[in-house]
Amino acid sequence: MGACASSSRGRSNQGKNQKSTKVAAVPATPAVPASASPETEVKSSFKWRIDGFSSLLDKQEGWTNSGYFEIKGLKWYLQLNLKDRKRGDKRDYVSLILVLSKTSDLKPDIVVEASFKLLIYDQAYGKHSKHEFSHHFRTEESRSSGVSCMIPVETLKEPSSSFIVGDSCVFGVELIKLTTTKAKHSSDKVHVQKTNGFSAREAYTWVINDFLALKGQCHSPEFEIGGRKWYLTMYPSGIDDSGEFLSLYLHMAKPEASLRSSEVLVELSLSIKDQVTSNINTKTGRCQFLETKEEGDGWGWAKFMAVKSVKDWYLVKGSCLVEADVAIVG
Repeated sequence: MGACASSSRGRSNQGKNQKSTKVAAVPATPAVPASASPETEVKSSFKWRIDGFSSLLDKQEGWTNSGYFEIKGLKWYLQLNLKDRKRGDKRDYVSLILVLSKTSDLKPDIVVEASFKLLIYDQAYGKHSKHEFSHHFRTEESRSSGVSCMIPVETLKEPSSSFIVGDSCVFGVELIKLTTTKAKHSSDKVHVQKTNGFSAREAYTWVINDFLALKGQCHSPEFEIGGRKWYLTMYPSGIDDSGEFLSLYLHMAKPEASLRSSEVLVELSLSIKDQVTSNINTKTGRCQFLETKEEGDGWGWAKFMAVKSVKDWYLVKGSCLVEADVAIVG
């Protein structure tokens, strides 16, 4: 998921502005929003114009999907998030993802190898924000290119940049190279996948015995999933210490020397559970960790859930149950 290395990601979930916008969030299957005006310039590029952009900036957390578009005979869509975070940075960031649609008529053993640019267009001066990536899209395993932390939202909103003009903003993708290959199912191929750390989905449960006594930053014990070590970080009063929202992140622990400087694509669900009623609050995402010799890379949510909700509904005799459900997919 080209990603922001060593970053914790959280998404704001407050929005009060009720102005209409021409793009609606689509949580799972994207449909062409009645309001968005995507336009395909040539077969190898796509532009997505969002009108009424100020309303989208004010909406609560979540991803907004473009309509489907076709490049090189395959169907794709873009996903946009304006509430992403880097660890240690309280600013909101723009994240953009390219996704291979399930409607693309490909056999399960086909791998789409793509090099492409994700763009935010400067509509006046042509000083676009461009980030170049390569990704192997697989019809069953890895349809998403992964989160790309593009620029801070405050930079996007600067009048001098002309990223937003007349309350509209334009995002896009330019394909540089695309090839399709048939995945090999030989024993050699399986061996390579195992050494790269592909894993089935596994879960880890962190029991916090006295949640109300927690202060500041708290870490879980390390645990192993997919041949790599991880740990959870919780800020019981929020990463900003406001006491309003609990913040929760998954971190990669310092890897073995042989794994450093590689990247790992992870499907992640973090949950807080009520141990009696089976109440559960879950957030799910796909994120990319960069393995370095430095402190573990972290992804998660700055506003995971309201602290009051945790205290009212998710504590049993002061005990709190946190679960991380993790699968390494690329």
